[in-house]
Amino acid sequence: MSKGRSVQALSQDGPLWATLRLLRREFWVVAVFSMVANVLMLAPTLYMLQVYDRVLVSRSETTLLVVSLITLFLFMVMAFAEWSRSRVLVRAGMHLDAVLGPQVWVASFEQAARRSEGAPGRGLADLTQLRQFLTGNGVIAFFDTPWTPVYIGVLFLLHPWLGVLALCLALAQGTLAWWGNRAAREPSAELSRLENDAQVFLQSKLRGAESVQAMGMVPALRGQWLQRHGAAMAQHARTLGQSHRLQAMSKFLRYAAQGASLGVGALLVIDGQISPGAMIAANVLTTRALAPIDLLVGTWRGFLGAREAFGRLQALLKEAPQQRGSGGVASAVPEGTLRLRGLNAALGTALAPVPQGQVVLHDVQTRVPGREAPVLNGVSLRTAPGQLTVVLGPSGSGKSTLARVLVGLCEPSAGEVTLDGRPLADWDAQALGPHVGYLPQEVELFDATVAENIGRLGEVDSQRVIAAARAAGLHEMILRLPKGYDTPLGESGRFLSGGQRQRIALARALYGEPALLVLDEPNANLDDAGEAALQQAVLRMREQGKNVVAVTHRGGLAALADQLVVLEAGRVRLSGAPQEVLKALKPAAALPAGQTGGAGPSGPTPQPA
Repeated sequence: MSKGRSVQALSQDGPLWATLRLLRREFWVVAVFSMVANVLMLAPTLYMLQVYDRVLVSRSETTLLVVSLITLFLFMVMAFAEWSRSRVLVRAGMHLDAVLGPQVWVASFEQAARRSEGAPGRGLADLTQLRQFLTGNGVIAFFDTPWTPVYIGVLFLLHPWLGVLALCLALAQGTLAWWGNRAAREPSAELSRLENDAQVFLQSKLRGAESVQAMGMVPALRGQWLQRHGAAMAQHARTLGQSHRLQAMSKFLRYAAQGASLGVGALLVIDGQISPGAMIAANVLTTRALAPIDLLVGTWRGFLGAREAFGRLQALLKEAPQQRGSGGVASAVPEGTLRLRGLNAALGTALAPVPQGQVVLHDVQTRVPGREAPVLNGVSLRTAPGQLTVVLGPSGSGKSTLARVLVGLCEPSAGEVTLDGRPLADWDAQALGPHVGYLPQEVELFDATVAENIGRLGEVDSQRVIAAARAAGLHEMILRLPKGYDTPLGESGRFLSGGQRQRIALARALYGEPALLVLDEPNANLDDAGEAALQQAVLRMREQGKNVVAVTHRGGLAALADQLVVLEAGRVRLSGAPQEVLKALKPAAALPAGQTGGAGPSGPTPQPA
């Protein structure tokens, strides 16, 4: 591996192609070792010719010994060349994983956070599949196949008919490989889609296992899963049957080639046109000439899988956060050096500008797949440091989507979101993260200690963790846990109540006193004490000059707001000082029952004017 090589994240073809181009030197080394190995594959043929045509005729034991020792040495060189190219491929695969692994990890989380199409977490499996293919027999077959014409050329030197026979057999096998590619491409892609669909369905239902089990939904879901699984198994049988037919035909051609080369060679020996040694050598050369093509046929399914994984990885990495904006450009990644990569990341974070928290939305529109109408439609909003903005509105009005837009989890399909006058998409997501506090509507805790969850899974700063816990009114409760702040929460913190999980997530959002704090239904599971702690935390953040945005159905926070925003059907219906907005809402709240559309901040949801 060369020193100082690096991946430019904004490569014209994306980081995946950029990384593969970094490995071109390794591929050239593999090509050289393949040349040596394939040239030395002629050694058995030459040895047979010497034994049959010279040793047996001269009956010289000295000649046999010398020829055998030379051939043995050539075999050792050939074995070393094959071992060396395998080692180089393994190192290339490790380098590919070292460079792309962190990017795929970040991109997978971003894909899941943005709720993009595709299976979250599949990127790492695709990277593994691509790495295994690059270090397997499939790639070696691609390096060996160009030497097939060399072996056929040697057969032409032995006798033209032997060369013609080998050429015809190679064309037949090449045609079989081409046909197999065309025939297997669509079935293989469909099989991958169906298997992924069944797996995603199962995983999504397992996340709601408690509700499924308690309400007797297992039989219904089992039937739905069996439909998906059955379709995948049927496609698997068809694809595998086609693959086996292809392999059987290839096997028939391979054995037919061995028999035909021996038969034609025997005829030529009978006619006195070649020697018996040339006949045996021709058989070995024919087998060797067709071996790479046969290996290509055998590994074709793996090649198709690797190509599909490559396409998914390419699409995933093109949307990775390292690709966006000057701040988000990934630093050059020193080859194979994780420590230097971590140092570069740390320096990039340290040198990144510290946001002040001024967020402006200008005519923002967002869409989701499968829904015609935009979730947000022409939303314009300004939130400032030292200000508490409370967003109200009925269910489905776009409040949670607005919260996700504010923290960069949902990219607008139209309009612009700026942070401190700079497009939010231009900020490095990893550098910006510590300055953003976000409490989602669906709280997710991690299999770590209380302190690690509050400290965002980084190096625990005890003082900052305790400060965040106190701000969320959690400190006393945490001290009552079996191990205090070192208490493991387990998977998703299941042994905690909903209110406890939400307050720990609130402390995590408050950790480090972020410049921008976005809370989505922060009081949904809180009791009176939790509500009071939430209000105190919000007021404290506002007093410290932080930008606080809260989405809520309950009126407690609305009474403290500096700015009140009412969303309806994805549009801002009302916005301004709380007194003015609440005054405008009173006529709607006074309407008779049955003429209002849901619960507003203190009663029915306001209707369009």
